Amino acid sequence: MVSSKSVIHVKNLKKSYGATKVLEGINIDVERGTMLALLGPNGAGKTTTVRILSTLLNYDDGVVEVEGFDVREDADKVKSVIGLTGQSAAIDELLTGRENLIMMGCLYRLAKKSATERAEELLSEFDLLEAADRPVKTYSGGMRRRLDLAVSLIATPPVIFLDEPTTGLDPRSRLVMWDIIKNLMNKGTTILLTTQYLEEADQLADSIVVIDNGKVIAQGTAKELKSKIGNDRLEITLPNNKSFKYASELLVKETTSVDEDELIIAVPINDSNKDVRRTLDLLAKNRINVSSIAIHKPTLDDVFLSLTGKQKQPKDEEKK
Repeated sequence: MVSSKSVIHVKNLKKSYGATKVLEGINIDVERGTMLALLGPNGAGKTTTVRILSTLLNYDDGVVEVEGFDVREDADKVKSVIGLTGQSAAIDELLTGRENLIMMGCLYRLAKKSATERAEELLSEFDLLEAADRPVKTYSGGMRRRLDLAVSLIATPPVIFLDEPTTGLDPRSRLVMWDIIKNLMNKGTTILLTTQYLEEADQLADSIVVIDNGKVIAQGTAKELKSKIGNDRLEITLPNNKSFKYASELLVKETTSVDEDELIIAVPINDSNKDVRRTLDLLAKNRINVSSIAIHKPTLDDVFLSLTGKQKQPKDEEKK
């Protein structure tokens, strides 16, 4: 095992299914103790990348290493240092939560006593003690996802792959999962996350890679990616079509976008106080009434749509 900062190293990764190119030269590096979020529209290649990194899928060309181990040549060593939580919970619904954890511990060759002790620690950490002896089929969606993540941590791996871990969860359960993931990061775990919830990447990730059509199209911190979109903007909602048309003509040089259906005009601003006051004074001077105003800061949603030109979807349905 190496001490390099780059725990996950992917260089010029390529994968095709016949004539269909899924990955076309992906480059990824994740430093020790950090999280990288992999974003992209459906079919971009996110899940394919995770499956390759976790030794579940072969690839055509490139270099793929985890903790210095080649995922193809040293697959067993890679498996010994990783945990994986996929899009669907990989747990036995007929067993109890405790039984699932102990069974997985034994599969990792932990002694029965050690597996039982580790299971108890995880049940407590993931707030599953009360439901520990109930069959998993009686668990809620949020409880199943917590147990699934707990199972992937039974051997305390230093590297974890989270493939859309909060898909389908209600907002409260999602926040619980975020707290658990943050706790893992605080303990020094290296994480690669794929997600369709851009707020999730914004809240959790140290760095972000955006892929589309099997290629990396942008990378950096959330702040750096947002800066590519430009400045904050003032969104002005007008009360009627007549006011909207007049205001559009008046602000034609400043306007970045208009929404004719919602009667909204967007104007870029550098200095919030100065630019907002100047714009509103201009409208007032011309007797144009305004229904509402809002200052909109660039978000990862804006980045995503700007880079890919596609609407984000609730669930990744990539090629297998």
